[in-house]
Amino acid sequence: MLLSEVQRTESGGVINMGRTLAIKKGQTREKAVGFREMGTLRCDSCGEEFSIVHDPASADKMLAEMQAKWLEKVLAEEHERQETP
Repeated sequence: MLLSEVQRTESGGVINMGRTLAIKKGQTREKAVGFREMGTLRCDSCGEEFSIVHDPASADKMLAEMQAKWLEKVLAEEHERQETP
């Protein structure tokens, strides 16, 4: 998935990756009703945690692990851009 394909909701707590969502801990999970939690990612830069959730019809543990690594890189790039004047 390309960085341009990531869609954050205006609340900032949900990242839509197709049939997969990453939901910031503490945010409402109403968009993920019926989704299966696959794991948690903690951002090394800011410490925020995200739950990786999949549509049960396409739940895949290995895919969730790859998505968590990808999301970690995306978050690091975002933090780097925010720090650069």
